[in-house]
Parts: sequence; structure tokens; C-alpha cells
Amino acid sequence: MKNIKLVATDLDGTFLKNDRSVSQANIDALHKLGEKQIVRVAATGRNLQKVKDVLQPDLPFDYVVFSSGAGVYNWQKKELIANQNIKVSSAQKLLTHFVQQDVNFHAFYPVPDNHKHYYYRGKDDCEEFERYFKFNVAHAEPLNTDELPNGELCQFLIIIKQNEERFNRLKTEIEALCPEIRVIRASSPITPGYIWIEVFHHSVSKGNGVNEICKRLGISKDETMGLGNDYNDFDLLEFTMHSFLTDNSPHEIKNKYPIIPSNENDAFAFSVQSLLT
Repeated sequence: MKNIKLVATDLDGTFLKNDRSVSQANIDALHKLGEKQIVRVAATGRNLQKVKDVLQPDLPFDYVVFSSGAGVYNWQKKELIANQNIKVSSAQKLLTHFVQQDVNFHAFYPVPDNHKHYYYRGKDDCEEFERYFKFNVAHAEPLNTDELPNGELCQFLIIIKQNEERFNRLKTEIEALCPEIRVIRASSPITPGYIWIEVFHHSVSKGNGVNEICKRLGISKDETMGLGNDYNDFDLLEFTMHSFLTDNSPHEIKNKYPIIPSNENDAFAFSVQSLLT
């Protein structure tokens, strides 16, 4: 742990408190890491616009890996340095399939405009789908099924009620459609009891996003540390050499990595304390 040169943290449920605020202890820890010349990375499922909703511009992160790794952003220079979208042919195949299956889904514009998205209401009512739509209606437009978008897309989002069997079936079905894509699972940050099924290009992951930063800066995997709290953080935690889960993580995954305090108890500041002495 004494040789750490990069710390990457998830935001929601890890770095941020439940009300999406940032504790003073975590802010102080970021500043102290900077004084030690340790690179500070936020790695999140949020798109860049939603990152800016919760992180002040002067908050001392160095990089942001956003949309689960679909984009990498230099937070200090305010510039996009890497991105990966789903190619046109695969996007078309997935759009057609989801419409034919009549499922509720969102399809997002390519990075860096992936805060904008198309939505499609399927045959089954889904309260969580409607809640997500309400939060994001300013950037949403209905999908025209007679003339599907003909371009790259960043990702798809399907929301289902908590059901392990259905999730596994859908994951297998979706990944079989296109070898280019992969499915990432996340617990709903809005309402307990729902699974968010996120579909990306197969090379998109928080771990690959952090690896891109490491390659640019000459940092080895052995010199990295990662913090998370959910299923969609596994790609990050599998990449970083020293990895931790917060105490507020789902019970069924707590045996995967060492546990640190919850996001409400300054998990980030606690975990990096040994790097600052």
C-alpha cells in the first residue's frame, strides 16, 4: 500500500453520501492525496453531465471514468481523452431485438452526448422505468420504431424487478446477439428491488477506463487501489491491485473484497488514510 500511485473510487454509494453530497473528510483526503502526487480517479456509471451534477468543478479529482468506462475525461483540463461506443450494425440489431421483444428500454446517444437518449415503453408497466424517465425527461425523446436511429450508440438500459433467473436469461440472450457487446449489472440507485441491465461495447468497463489512464501515466497495476460498493464495480476492483467494498454493499457480495466503512461514514477518507502518513 505504500507504493500506491493511483486511487480510483466509485461515486454513488462509495464516495458520495446517500444525499449525493461530498463529506468534508473526503474532500480533505482528495487534497492530501494530491499533495502526495497520487492520481485521483472517479470511476462511475454516471454519464459526464450527471457527474457534473454531483461534483463541483474545483473538486480535486484528476480524471473521471464515466458511463462505466465508455468515456475517460481529464477533470483538470476539461477534455475527453478516450471513448468507446457500440458500432452501428450492433446498435441496429439491438434496437430491433428490444422492440420485437417489447421490453422497456433506453438507448443512449454516443459519447460525449450520452446524457441524451431515446426511450421505448414496452408491454409491461415498470414503475422504476417511469421514475428514471421522470428524472431524465429533459434529455429524452421517444424512439421512432418506423425509422430507427442509424448511428453509433453508447449504451442501452433495461430495468427489471429483482429476479436473478430473469436477469441471467436476459444477459445470455443479449450477449448472444452481438459478439461486440457485454452486459453489466447494477443495483438501482433510485429504488431498491430493481436490477439495471446495462449493455455496452465489450471493451467498456471501469477497469479498462482506469487502465487507459495508467498506460498514459506509466502507472502499473501493482500501484493502484480501488473502492466500490456494487456489482458494477467488479470490473474496477478486479483491475486494481488493492480493492475494497464499502459496508453498505449488497450482503451477497461482501465476501468478495475487504470491507471498509459505509459511504455515510467517510469510506473514501478512511481507506486512503494509510497512504497519507
